[in-house]
Amino acid sequence: MPRTTAPEPSDLPAPPDTTGDFTADAARVGAYLREAGERTAGLPPRRERSPEQQERVEGVRSAARTARLAFVREHGGRLHDALTDGGRTPLGLRELAFGAADFLPGLVPTAETVAAERRCTQPEKEGHEVDQGILFWGLLRAPEAGRRILDAMRRPMPRSLGALAEFRRTGTAALGTVTVERRDGIGHVTVHNLDCLNAEDDALADDFETAVDLVLLDDGVRAGVVRGAPMTHTRYAGRRVFSSGINLTRLYNGQISFVDFLLRREVGYIHKILRGLSGVPGEPAGPFAGGGWEKPWLAAVDTFAIGGGMQLLLVFDQVVAENDAYFSLPAVQEGIVPGAANFRLGRVLGHRRARQVILGGRKIRAADPDGLLLADDVVEPEQMDKAVRSAAEALDNPSVTANRRMLNLADEPEDGFRRYMAEFSLEQSRRLYSADVMDNLERTWISRSRRS
Repeated sequence: MPRTTAPEPSDLPAPPDTTGDFTADAARVGAYLREAGERTAGLPPRRERSPEQQERVEGVRSAARTARLAFVREHGGRLHDALTDGGRTPLGLRELAFGAADFLPGLVPTAETVAAERRCTQPEKEGHEVDQGILFWGLLRAPEAGRRILDAMRRPMPRSLGALAEFRRTGTAALGTVTVERRDGIGHVTVHNLDCLNAEDDALADDFETAVDLVLLDDGVRAGVVRGAPMTHTRYAGRRVFSSGINLTRLYNGQISFVDFLLRREVGYIHKILRGLSGVPGEPAGPFAGGGWEKPWLAAVDTFAIGGGMQLLLVFDQVVAENDAYFSLPAVQEGIVPGAANFRLGRVLGHRRARQVILGGRKIRAADPDGLLLADDVVEPEQMDKAVRSAAEALDNPSVTANRRMLNLADEPEDGFRRYMAEFSLEQSRRLYSADVMDNLERTWISRSRRS
């Protein structure tokens, strides 16, 4: 049976121009995207395509993405209004992504398409998440829509609200890869993703955000502490590890989500640590609402904080590290963007050092002079427990919360963060499917397979 091939990209008309009329433009771009989809339907899986077939697919998809970009650039705010009843129904990232797929078919992948892609390795995927990156670029760059999204993503998760009563009663919560324990007014969040040195993935993101919510919601907790558990890994057995960054094995296997992990962690639990919760059920709205839902946070860094672990430190109020720990951001070597580190690190290390870390892969030892720009207190390993306890007690002060809020307002105006996240959405989704990232994942995976 002969294979179906896509027509030449030149057979697809040029993307339609926008007119400024939301309804008319939605109809025009919808028709165009349907036609583009028909041009690639029936092809064999990506791994089985000839180079000529893949080139044709990429030509059609490039034209379709030009149409998507033009539409969301013009109508990002209006699209968010349509999806949220004019902002009256707060929706998070996942609800917006799949709501947009229903509202304008072809604009972004459906839930079924994303689920099917997740069954493929990253190099075998079609890259439909790039279209989600385009969507959130358009939504977040629209000022009112972007602010609404950031606010919606700081709301407590249903899972957190469901666990709150039991946590308030017992002071403990076991959340899969994370545990939370209330001790003397301090919420201790311990990460124990033991089989991968606390590497981050979708499951850890959900567990970690639940823990952050519980710390912020519980009236008996006045400050939060995050620390890694002792490891079972042969090389680090018995040693605590803060974080080894993104789980590259899961990324290779297609199990790292753009929306539910790479984008969600930045505007979800990391942003909650920085600014606290919004929209707590039963609490009044208003300019002074929510003051009780923001608390100071301490990070305790044992051994290393790599990648996403180092990114996390940039929003903590205080960092205690053991003197042989180190910090690094190997995202350039991996080929991706290190979250909001590009937005924040220059304020911490300075312009030149930030580039050395992000672009040059420089490691910073906690005991080095530059280490004191990332950690407030650097101690011997055997002194860590005492130093963490002392630092957490110092944060347990009502004036700390008020002052951290004012510092964060001055250091990082939310609109600046919103604009950064809009561009991050586009860049990170593209990097996730770029040829060099695919090649790097293949080489890393093959190398690890040979060693195991």
